[in-house]
Amino acid sequence: MSASPLPAPPIRVLVAKPGLDGHDRGAKIIARALRDAGMEVIYTGLRQTPEMIVSAALQEDVEVIGLSILSGAHKAIVPRVMALLREKDMGDVKVVVGGIIPDEDAATLKKDGVAAVFQPGASLESIVAFIREACRPRR
Repeated sequence: MSASPLPAPPIRVLVAKPGLDGHDRGAKIIARALRDAGMEVIYTGLRQTPEMIVSAALQEDVEVIGLSILSGAHKAIVPRVMALLREKDMGDVKVVVGGIIPDEDAATLKKDGVAAVFQPGASLESIVAFIREACRPRR
């Protein structure tokens, strides 16, 4: 009798609200959808600095960081998060960004290493599917 293979551990996702933006309803909805899809979600809460986010990602050994940014500060915050991840040899952590991001800024963020940008109207299903697919090669 052969033992069945162990199921893969759940995908670990850190959801963060960087900057001074105080609106986190969307981030909480995303966190719940990811959890309901079987992922392990760590929500850092409001007003996180890039340093706090990367430190939490390192401590929690996450595969994905989801940044929810509605304040327009994505041009400053996201490149700093990406630089800190590279400094900490965490380049394999996928970063996804959601919020009010103009198309031209989304293209720039992707060039800097962001895996995906989800703008208003993105479905929860598309976000879940993207994260599952992005984490598949590592599993």
